[in-house]
Amino acid sequence: MSQLPASEPIPTWCDGDGFVNITRGDDELSMICLKDRVPGEIMADGDWTCFKFVGPFAFGESGIVLSVVRPISENGIGILVASTFNGDYLLVQNADVAESLNHLRAAGHTVV
Repeated sequence: MSQLPASEPIPTWCDGDGFVNITRGDDELSMICLKDRVPGEIMADGDWTCFKFVGPFAFGESGIVLSVVRPISENGIGILVASTFNGDYLLVQNADVAESLNHLRAAGHTVV
């Protein structure tokens, strides 16, 4: 995960293989991409693992994200969720991956 000022153009280095998410807000340009593509001088936190929710899920279907977020966040683990047209992605810090997987399985989710 990396950050630039909101006025910056989207950098070409963030695009490529793997999960990529680019979000521009009033106060920042935030990018999620593979850690090895982020230049050293860019503000970044690269110790995250990304899980994809496998659907299909209808746009109007409620509770999908909550059913995955709740078992992790209720156990004190920080998360980041990104949604796309075709799916949802859950990111947790690498140090929390094993515990997050345990909580997801205990909640009845299948992790592949």
